Amino acid sequence: MTAGQTGGDARWTLVTGASSGIGMEIARAFAERGRPLVLSARRTERLEALAAELSVPVVVVPADLAAPGGAEGLAAAIGARSLVLHTLVNNAGFGLRGRFSTLPARDQAEMVMVNVAAPTILSRLVLPGLIARREGGILNVASVVGYLPGPNMAAYYATKAYLLSLSEALYEEARPHGVVVTAVCPGATATEFSQRADVGGAKRFTGNVMTAEAVARAAVAGHLAGRAVVIPGAANRAAVLAARLMPRWLSRKVAARLQG
Repeated sequence: MTAGQTGGDARWTLVTGASSGIGMEIARAFAERGRPLVLSARRTERLEALAAELSVPVVVVPADLAAPGGAEGLAAAIGARSLVLHTLVNNAGFGLRGRFSTLPARDQAEMVMVNVAAPTILSRLVLPGLIARREGGILNVASVVGYLPGPNMAAYYATKAYLLSLSEALYEEARPHGVVVTAVCPGATATEFSQRADVGGAKRFTGNVMTAEAVARAAVAGHLAGRAVVIPGAANRAAVLAARLMPRWLSRKVAARLQG
């Protein structure tokens, strides 16, 4: 769909990181509900391929959220097309496995840009409009690791803890205005994440692994039901409960073993 065919009265759903994995499946889940979509990621050809298979209006807006000004540029590009966002899905993100002291500083900084800065900026830019219209919401893809410290993936775990905390706080701020902010916290999921983060051999990825489709369906259903936090899968919910009950010194050691 071209910019000249956007339909200004529609209520659009923006999905970042929509070129693969959970983001792609979230886009499909919203499309099944008839939602027009704005798809964003770096890999334009994948976004266009996804757009071609969907039966709803789709606008593709490529963006690199690791680049300075990437989030602001994405928001500006959407505004230039006169698209009114009903839902923001902050899905884009990646992880890095290794010792904090040896992983490249620039790589870790880019991870913080994508996992923390971009969803914060996009949420800040989108939320006032949602509140003014008293509708819609934000769906943030966090992780069960947000409940734990993460030796050997220290910065990644910290980014997901931030996103979970931010989401829960914004849920309370936005709820009186008819806006829902949800954090979905998946556990190990079969996506390209494991290759990018180099966690294929970690114990956390050798046990219960959910499909991206199952995670996405749970995320969208929970968000539309007005939930603050969605943890897909009984095993993941049990793991989170255990993490919250155990002392922090023990949770650090458990996380280190799982990520070793």
